[in-house]
Amino acid sequence: MNYKIRKIAGDASFRKFYRITLNKKSKIIVFAQKEKYKNLIAYSAINRFLRHNKILAPKLYSHNYSKGIILIEDFGDNLFHKILIKHKNKLLIYKKLVNLLLKIQKIKPQNKVKNINNSTHLIEKYSKKHLQRESDLFFKWYLPLVISKKKLSRVKKKTRKILSKLYKMINFPNLHFVHRDYHCENLISVNKKIGVIDSQDALIGNPAYDLVSLVDDVRIKTSKNLKKKIYNYYLKKTFLKYRNNSNKFLEDFNILSVQRSLKIIGIFSRLYRRDKKKKYLKLIPYTWQLLEARLNSKIFIELKQVLDKNISKKKRKKILFK
Repeated sequence: MNYKIRKIAGDASFRKFYRITLNKKSKIIVFAQKEKYKNLIAYSAINRFLRHNKILAPKLYSHNYSKGIILIEDFGDNLFHKILIKHKNKLLIYKKLVNLLLKIQKIKPQNKVKNINNSTHLIEKYSKKHLQRESDLFFKWYLPLVISKKKLSRVKKKTRKILSKLYKMINFPNLHFVHRDYHCENLISVNKKIGVIDSQDALIGNPAYDLVSLVDDVRIKTSKNLKKKIYNYYLKKTFLKYRNNSNKFLEDFNILSVQRSLKIIGIFSRLYRRDKKKKYLKLIPYTWQLLEARLNSKIFIELKQVLDKNISKKKRKKILFK
């Protein structure tokens, strides 16, 4: 038997990926020792759910859960991040990604989906507690690096209170499948189709969340004008109830963008401090830029004041880890 195995680039999870090539056909070995349920069972269950609904996600070939291994379909390496960097007409590419997002959002969400053990995986709803828990990563992992211990508790308490009020202002209910990381490095061109990966964290939530992931993607810099065009294209094509209440939808979009940016700054800080993954540090200054752009909306006056008072522009532009 003639086969080759080589390690391939990983992501921000605890998983490791290997490409195994046998008789010129390749598959991906996913190996996880930590968070095995999320990275193997939940991932396989969500992929199965998406495939059942005509969305291209990796097919599961076999698994050995006790050893932390699954064998899945190989979509190759043609990430949309690479495609967007090379392509002059980026809006054309983004329209295709938005069209797929709209198709995903038309899927009737299910709370329970089958997993590899023939039991069920629960897809939870994106509650206010989820939003708060995610933005708390900012306070736990990033904030201690940029303000003194004396200030920390007071700033954290005040900021969390403001965020809690903002999350209560979200207008639309949790009705749609939300990938939670719908960006250009989790979307792959596969034989003129778009494959979706890294879906293990999916929840049922607000439609604006995945649009935020795509428009305010921290991994690729896009102009304010392009962001606006992507957003407007989505709004033109989306459900009538969101088009007819565009001001409310924009408010949800802005709140979720701010929440997501805070979460990401916290996650990238944690990846370095806890997991020794340095490559994400360089993305923090641009994440701050995205956050600052959304904070210009009137509803964020109080939050902007607190952040501006306690975290200088200079600190936001630098990597400050000790």
